[in-house]
Amino acid sequence: MGTRIDAGARYARGVELANRGRYTDARRMLAEASDAAERDGDRNLTARIAGTTAYVLARMGDVDAGERLCLEALAQGGLDAVTVAQLHGQLGALALERGLLDDAASWLDKSIRGLRDDPVRQANMRINRSLVDMQRGQLDAAMADLAAAEHTYREAGLGTEADLAVHNRGYTLMLAGDLVAALQTMQAVREPLDDASTMWAAVNELDRAEVLREAGLVTEAERSLSAVSAVFGRHRAPRDRATADYHLARSLLSHDPERAATVATASARRFAAIGSPGWAVRAEAIGLRARLAVGRLDRSGMPVRTPRRLPSPAKVAAVADDLEAQGFRSEAEALRLTDALARIRTDHREVKAVPAPRVGPRTPLEVGLLAHELRAAHAAALGREHDTRRHAAAGLDLLDRHRRSFGSLDLQVSAAMRGTGLATTGLSSALRSRSHAAVFEWSERARALTGFVLPLRPPPDPDLAADLAELRVLRAAQPDGDWLSDPRAALLRDRTRERQWSHTAAGEHTGRATLDEARGELADGEVLVAYVFDGTQLAALVVSRNGSQLVGLDWAAARTALRGLRADLDMSAAVVRGPMAAVVRRGLDARLETLSQILCGPIDGVLDRAERVLITAPGVLSGVPWMMLPALRRRPISIASSVSAWVRERAREWVPPEAAGFAAGPRVARGEEEVTAGSAAWRRADVRAGDDATVADVTALASRVGVLHIAAHGRHAADNPMFSGLELADGALFGYDIDLIPRVPETVVLSACEVGRSSVRWGEEALGMTRIWLHAGTRSVIAAPVVVADDNACELLGAVHEGLAAGVAPSVALAEAAERTGIVAPFQVHGAGF
Repeated sequence: MGTRIDAGARYARGVELANRGRYTDARRMLAEASDAAERDGDRNLTARIAGTTAYVLARMGDVDAGERLCLEALAQGGLDAVTVAQLHGQLGALALERGLLDDAASWLDKSIRGLRDDPVRQANMRINRSLVDMQRGQLDAAMADLAAAEHTYREAGLGTEADLAVHNRGYTLMLAGDLVAALQTMQAVREPLDDASTMWAAVNELDRAEVLREAGLVTEAERSLSAVSAVFGRHRAPRDRATADYHLARSLLSHDPERAATVATASARRFAAIGSPGWAVRAEAIGLRARLAVGRLDRSGMPVRTPRRLPSPAKVAAVADDLEAQGFRSEAEALRLTDALARIRTDHREVKAVPAPRVGPRTPLEVGLLAHELRAAHAAALGREHDTRRHAAAGLDLLDRHRRSFGSLDLQVSAAMRGTGLATTGLSSALRSRSHAAVFEWSERARALTGFVLPLRPPPDPDLAADLAELRVLRAAQPDGDWLSDPRAALLRDRTRERQWSHTAAGEHTGRATLDEARGELADGEVLVAYVFDGTQLAALVVSRNGSQLVGLDWAAARTALRGLRADLDMSAAVVRGPMAAVVRRGLDARLETLSQILCGPIDGVLDRAERVLITAPGVLSGVPWMMLPALRRRPISIASSVSAWVRERAREWVPPEAAGFAAGPRVARGEEEVTAGSAAWRRADVRAGDDATVADVTALASRVGVLHIAAHGRHAADNPMFSGLELADGALFGYDIDLIPRVPETVVLSACEVGRSSVRWGEEALGMTRIWLHAGTRSVIAAPVVVADDNACELLGAVHEGLAAGVAPSVALAEAAERTGIVAPFQVHGAGF
């Protein structure tokens, strides 16, 4: 009797160790339990131990051995119905490990029927069956199993198991495309699961990384996937490591196909080594798609390296057929579409057939977008430009319908990842057509990949405010380090993101202006210059009330001139005195003259007559200091996120501000002097400096004034732009803090190094502090993309306030201030500056 109790206790301990991912310890404990159960003659316990051992062996990479154990246990006979059902469930789990979905479903169905009188064990099998249904795309069935399992676990008092069911529900929501609900659901159970074991924390982080990848936040997703892959390696969990690498390759596929191919090959090799052919072929398919990445752009909008030779059609067909046979139909379709697209783009003779499926409501988004992109490429190869743009537009419309619920700027910008191929195809076609209306439409379509939904201001959120306050403390403790690598900071970052994603609801869906509408909105003397870039061609569409012209520009020369621009600007701000100052200034002036000739020289005739200039520019030109270019210097310029947004703002009545607020952060050499000088221009001004310039004080001030001026040290967070910050008395004012301001000012002046910068994520779209204020409802933002010398900022911005206080539009106020002071600085107006 004592031996049997000992065996049962050891078995329970082995199960606990296996669940915590301590597979080596679990295998040893289960072996001891098996010896004890055999001595006692308990066949059912011996068989159950064998089933759990099979699971451990599979996680350690030996699926074959695990399967043999289960089959041998079943062959012994004399087992009760519950034990048999458990072994059937383990065989289902092993088939799932191999990627054999039909076999897995069959075994798990048998197990669930056999465990009808043992609800907890049945719930375990429901969890596994939900994973099968997720991979089959049967998401309603997966949700039903997860709900039933969670209910059972809650009733049995098994809180951790119930939390796992909730986490998996979040994963299912991600597969359904509801990224906001997915992150919110996963985040709800993150802390208890992460505390349970290192392995569970890694598995949960892997799933969260998939959500981030689907949202387009690939830098963060890939960092997480690389980290969890290393954790799985240390825990000797080759199957989990191969899975992490598979998802890493899928993320890299969107912007770095060369590395994606390498990672996918390693993943496929690992899956094959552990006897998981279904997953191996999935990884192999990602590797093939990476080698078929013809005509793709990276995150900055530049073409990725084209493969020297495409995989053979026979190889692609064999892998696609294998995927379909194993139940991965949408992945097979994606591979076939990618192959056809690559061959059309490589050789226009490959246009005889377009195997693009009909796109319906149940078509996975990735497949639908690829189908439209293929049809567009096919039409382009045949020279049917109108059809090219029609198919590309249909794809972007499909993406827009998917994104209509996104109020968060972070999500809107990141979702552009999915539309870059379609936008590039349409824009290239428009440029080939030389149609001004088409070029304008596609310039606006590209810029509307993000920001086409205006947000509803979220309600007050004290929990979000508390998390941001704690993050300020953590950031202050590591001002020059990777503060978000701290586990607590990472947790708060994710919780902040979840709240911002879920609480910022979508409001009005904005329409796109037409060329005729834009022309009609321009006053006499106003000129629009819409710069467009399709990955290889740079052009400028110049529009005035009297007409339009399309001018090709020298992209190769522009790219060369842009390479050292930021370094020259930073050096010029840092070296303002001494013998090197003149040398540095001459070098910058020469570069600015070159850029001016490239970007403005071909349209000088129009610009010479222009009194005000509206500019829209792609991400590759996001760092250009337009007001410093000789051709544009000292005239009112406004840099709009899109012409449509500018037209929308012009329709809103502008009331000259009556009050201004000023804040000076710590350690800014002339910060207090700057805000004092600026405030002197106003009859009603509120100045906060020193200990009074806290985040709470400044955000409260922002909601009461028409103009807000912040002089502070700033830092642009390239990987997490919403965590770009302005350093105030009690820490950083983050991009997320702006969403907590109930009413934002009409005009914001940011006298802070770096916060005028942006992160270009997907070609057209740039995200930074200026864009965050504009998305929140601010009409115009005055900021600089680089460091500005303190003396220049103090004098120039003081003069700007003289104009603002007199009711002059921001772009005009800045141009007039530059004229009066003679200061040439990189400050510029974003949004509707006039």
